[in-house]
Amino acid sequence: MGYTLADNTRRYDEALVLIERAMRLKPDDAAILDSMGWVKFRLGELDEAVTLLRAAYAKQAEAEIAAHLGEALWRKGEREEATLIWREALNRQPDDAALRDTLRRHGL
Repeated sequence: MGYTLADNTRRYDEALVLIERAMRLKPDDAAILDSMGWVKFRLGELDEAVTLLRAAYAKQAEAEIAAHLGEALWRKGEREEATLIWREALNRQPDDAALRDTLRRHGL
């Protein structure tokens, strides 16, 4: 629910509360780390977002997590690293819709 709020609405504070609750229950879960990183990205807390998204990606190198990590890196100005992560993920999961949408939005 927290991820859905962070991704599809502007109810970031509400999303944050829900994801914080989930993190207390499963602090090492890649999906929850990704969700927390994504809400931090939406809140503009880019350093924290990158840290959380890197941790999620290290645990589970899925294309959607790569899309999120790349977005945060891109926004921070680290475009070369973002592009590298996206391309690696695309090689592993070429049909992932979230990743393909991210690449398309960035003209890649």
